[in-house]
Amino acid sequence: MKVVKLKFEGALLIEPRVFRDPRGYFLEGWNEDRFESEGVPHQFVQDNLSRSKMGVVRGLHYQSPRPQAKLVSVLWGTIFDVMVDIRIGSPTFGQWEGVYLAAEECLQLLIPPGFAHGFAVISEEAIFSYKCSDYYHPEFEGSVHWNDPAIGIEWPIGRPMLSPKDARAPRLSDIPTDRLPQYADCSEPASLSELVLH
Repeated sequence: MKVVKLKFEGALLIEPRVFRDPRGYFLEGWNEDRFESEGVPHQFVQDNLSRSKMGVVRGLHYQSPRPQAKLVSVLWGTIFDVMVDIRIGSPTFGQWEGVYLAAEECLQLLIPPGFAHGFAVISEEAIFSYKCSDYYHPEFEGSVHWNDPAIGIEWPIGRPMLSPKDARAPRLSDIPTDRLPQYADCSEPASLSELVLH
C-alpha cells in the first residue's frame, strides 16, 4: 500500500495493493490495523454508495457539529473529487483540492473531518463508495454552493446536473460561523467510543 500526503494535513491519496490476474483483481478496501500503521487512524461506522450519471455534481456537503472523515473510492467510472477546508480558524480556510479517481486505478482518498466534499462525474456513469467516521445526522447537514466564486474550484464540467438542494446551497461566506466546523475540534480523529456516545 502506498500513501501520498496531499495539500491539507490529514488528506491522503491511498493506493492499495491490488492482486491482478486473468480473472480480474482483488484488494483490501479497508484493514484497520494496516491502514492505521500507514497513518490512517480513523475508525469508520457507516458505508454509503451512490450511482450517478455523467455531468452530475453532488456537493459540496458537510456535517457540523459531528464532522465526518470520509474514505472515498470509485467502483465504476471516473469522477473529479473535491474537498474544501471550511474549518473556522484553519490556516487553509476556504481552499480546495481536487483529485481524479477512476475505478480501474483502485485509488482511495481520505478526506479529514471538517471539510466540505463533492464530486463531478465525467464518465458515462459512476458508482461511488465512501466510509464515514460518524453517522449521518440530517439535523447537522450543511452544504456549500458547488461553484462558489470565492472558492474557485476548477470543475471539469460547466453546466452540471444538480439536486434542488445543492442548486440552492449558500456560498461559504453566507454561512454563519457557528454552523461551520471549528479547526480545533477537527485536528484529532475521535475514538469510536466518542463517536457513539456523543
